[in-house]
Amino acid sequence: MTGQNGAPDTAQGPQDEQDRDGGSNDLATLAKGGRTNFFGFLLRLVARLPFLFIAGRFYGADQLGRFASALIIIEIGGQLATLGLKRGLAKELGQSDREESAVIADGLLLSLLFSSLLAGILFIFPDPMFPNGMNSRWDLLLPFALVFLSVTEVMLAALAFRFNIAATVRSRAVVEPWVLSIAAGALLFVPALAEGGLAISYLLSVAAAAVTAFIPMLRMYGIPHGWKPQTIRLLQIARENLPLALADAIEWGTRRLDIAILGIFVSPATVGVYYVAVQVASLPQKLKTSFEPILGPVIVRKLNEKDFAAIARQVCQAGFWIIAAQTGVALALGIPGEAVMGLVGPGFVGGTGALAFLLGAEVVAATAVVSEAALIYLARIRNLAVSVMTLALQGVLTVALIMLAQHFELAEPFQAASVALALGLVLAFASITKSRMLGRMLGQSINNFRWPLIWAIAPAVVVGYLFTLTPEWIELAIGAPAILATYGYVIWKRGFGPEDRVLFKSGNKAGASAEG
Repeated sequence: MTGQNGAPDTAQGPQDEQDRDGGSNDLATLAKGGRTNFFGFLLRLVARLPFLFIAGRFYGADQLGRFASALIIIEIGGQLATLGLKRGLAKELGQSDREESAVIADGLLLSLLFSSLLAGILFIFPDPMFPNGMNSRWDLLLPFALVFLSVTEVMLAALAFRFNIAATVRSRAVVEPWVLSIAAGALLFVPALAEGGLAISYLLSVAAAAVTAFIPMLRMYGIPHGWKPQTIRLLQIARENLPLALADAIEWGTRRLDIAILGIFVSPATVGVYYVAVQVASLPQKLKTSFEPILGPVIVRKLNEKDFAAIARQVCQAGFWIIAAQTGVALALGIPGEAVMGLVGPGFVGGTGALAFLLGAEVVAATAVVSEAALIYLARIRNLAVSVMTLALQGVLTVALIMLAQHFELAEPFQAASVALALGLVLAFASITKSRMLGRMLGQSINNFRWPLIWAIAPAVVVGYLFTLTPEWIELAIGAPAILATYGYVIWKRGFGPEDRVLFKSGNKAGASAEG
């Protein structure tokens, strides 16, 4: 038997060296994708805050609440309309003997047809989107955003298959949020469109994101010459990816069910305040999704090689990176939470409790997400069953905690906080269940927690508490960076080993460090 260089294998283990090299390359690939998307997270943070400020200060909590309720249906529909290709496309491209551009064209056509069908249904029957009424007639156009959302996901999945994560950053972290913020502000000065400003700006943002994804995809794969839609194959793809599509929609639904249920029990203004807390808390969630586009293709390659130990290492490594980063951001946003929510407007400070629980929920959710990245290929149906169970548990627990809060006559902000608490509890359940399931299937332990996280949290909390005694502008301008710096220093010194530090190296340095 010979190695890759043609030299015979010996007792010294060239194959082991090959495995180590392969593992190093995978680690460097994960790190590179994570770094690129982390930069995108920072850009998204800078772009999202102006929108929240404009929406909160000028459109108001009531309009924001009705807008948030409508987006629940739109975004879940967008996830369903991808038909699982957001993560399933990597498998299609890896196993098909057809031209890659033809496979992608099939996927885009499938998503376009299904999303257009859903958009048409919602346009004709819009009531589910507006449980608390509409802001304006412009809101009726929101279903068309569903088409842009779904095809953008497919295009970005195709780009991620070739490890082009920069396109995701440009589309999702630069173009989409900045168009949203700029359009929302500009439309305030157009009297005829001001009432529909939130809906119009959202439509413009998702359309711009789709165009931004389409251009690099076309450059990378080209036009599929001689392509003809394969109807039977399209139906097979839809059927095979149904568990993936449902899992994606359910995972997305767990981040929207809370808003949907809350809207039944409280005023639109409280829903608007909660929506702002969700948007702030979703910023560390983007750190988690930083690794999703790159982790899927890497796992697919290792599954083809039956290298389960490597999959476990990748899941654990990416999981720790995500939890470490999310924890630092959660501390920096959560400890000065009143000041953060106050930026949007004085009436939004009541959402601080909900913000704290939501930030904690994002941290505990990381293990479920990285475990699911492998489970969707190893056990689609079982993974889907756990996701359905999680969603059902969330619904029951959310209603129970709201009713308990109402029984004790607690104010609406406390009811909103109880909804966020329910989300954190069910995400913890999902993380424990899915990590154990994956561990049994791989024959490896899946654990993303490390004790140095606690050592890093403790001094960061002390520093943060001291800054809460200062004026709000100091708390935000100096306190939040100080919390991050304190946490980052300790986790770097006490929690990060050589492999962990690959995340902060680039190019050949990353490869050299991983190999060392």
